[in-house]
Amino acid sequence: MTIPQWVLLGFSGWTLLILSGPIGMYRWSMILGGRAKVSDWRADKIQGSEWYQRAMRAHMNCVENLPVYAAIVLCATAAETTGPLLSGLSLAFLAARIFQTTTHVFFEQTDRVASVRFGFFFVQLICMLIMAGRVALSAAEHVQVTALPNL
Repeated sequence: MTIPQWVLLGFSGWTLLILSGPIGMYRWSMILGGRAKVSDWRADKIQGSEWYQRAMRAHMNCVENLPVYAAIVLCATAAETTGPLLSGLSLAFLAARIFQTTTHVFFEQTDRVASVRFGFFFVQLICMLIMAGRVALSAAEHVQVTALPNL
């Protein structure tokens, strides 16, 4: 497997960890402690402590960005595009994702913290844009133009 593919697996694991860790532990502690029922948790209702709500938003950030990164990795794999640029950007992407999630969940969201969190998001965005551009250029270099038959 390539580094971008390993990072995709790591990103998927991180997304699951946030779901089962802070979110799952919070919900189950409420349920097992008799403070909530299983049926109390609804997607269409804001619930829980501020910390829990931040964890939910951080998890949704992961869920929203996972398919975008996965599409880039899929195209890179199909185009057989590899190299140190994609590997480095993938690793930077995952590190920024982990820092963004951690900043979102564990710190009260002051203007300064939100700015730092946005900075981590911006790093991810730039990484994905450069990766997508590199994959597109690589794929374009390998396209052979064939003449259409005369009709």
